[in-house]
Amino acid sequence: MKTAIKIEEAAITAISIYLLSKFSLGFPFWAWALLFFSPDISMLGYLINTKVGAYTYNLFHHRAVALVIVAIGLLFAANILISIGILLFAHSSFDRMLGYGLKFNDDFKHTHLGWMGKESN
Repeated sequence: MKTAIKIEEAAITAISIYLLSKFSLGFPFWAWALLFFSPDISMLGYLINTKVGAYTYNLFHHRAVALVIVAIGLLFAANILISIGILLFAHSSFDRMLGYGLKFNDDFKHTHLGWMGKESN
């Protein structure tokens, strides 16, 4: 993956974490650190098969889903939904910075960013 994309995703992650600190709900930092990685529980879908795994992973890592949750939270003044949406957005950007993208249903390593572990030119 190109360095510019990694830098962009790092910046998005940092901004998202800053925004999350504004909607922290009074939780301590260590709780948010644990919650930050909670979307990865969606990988359990791969225990069933790659199609279910890709669906569950993409549901929890798609930024549009995160933005819809934030929008609903803003609409109803529900800070918990705003926080969840920002958390999902931050986590998915963090994953993309590391080369993990949305999954195709043929293989965990086949993502919208290319094949994981292979440098693209």
